[in-house]
Amino acid sequence: MKTWISGLALAFFTLQLAVADPGKIVYIKTFPGSVPAFSSIVLEASGEGVYKEAVDDDAPAKFHLSAEDTRAIFDLAQKLEYFKRPLESGLKVAKMGEKTFRWEEAGKPPTETKFNYTLDENGRLLLDWFERIVESELHYFAMERSIKFDKLGIDRALINLNVTWDRKRLVAVDQFLPMLDRIAKNESFLHMARERAAQLAAAFREKKGAE
Repeated sequence: MKTWISGLALAFFTLQLAVADPGKIVYIKTFPGSVPAFSSIVLEASGEGVYKEAVDDDAPAKFHLSAEDTRAIFDLAQKLEYFKRPLESGLKVAKMGEKTFRWEEAGKPPTETKFNYTLDENGRLLLDWFERIVESELHYFAMERSIKFDKLGIDRALINLNVTWDRKRLVAVDQFLPMLDRIAKNESFLHMARERAAQLAAAFREKKGAE
């Protein structure tokens, strides 16, 4: 009986640890000459994420993915065996930047794989998710700069954001809402920009409500 209880207690403790620290995914891309030349994303199972454009970036962008998007990404990591096997195709193709997928979990050594180009369908799908996150954060920075330094250019930033939204490549849309609301309510911005910001904010909130 004591052995059975001890085994049950151990199983329960192990389950608690798994729930407390379900692991996180780290994505890194280095591609000298491109914009950005370096990018990294750390994504928690909670959907909380951090985006950097330098190893020592002292002003990283923080975002939050929806539960659905987060689950899709972590499901792909599981299908890829948490990056314990290689993804590089080995084909002679153009250099497209070195990508790294890394799995980090408390109490275990990290596992990672690096590649330039992969034929693995799940690897390609996961890469596309992270490229979408990078695209979204670039839009965030562009809008932030326009609000601070180029109010006349904010409409162009909003049009570009709208294009990415229409192409279904925009993620973590909640992060844009404070900026969109600020633009929509501030008469110092052009009327067309204010209208566009209000329309995008309404669309983002509608999507959030449907999740």
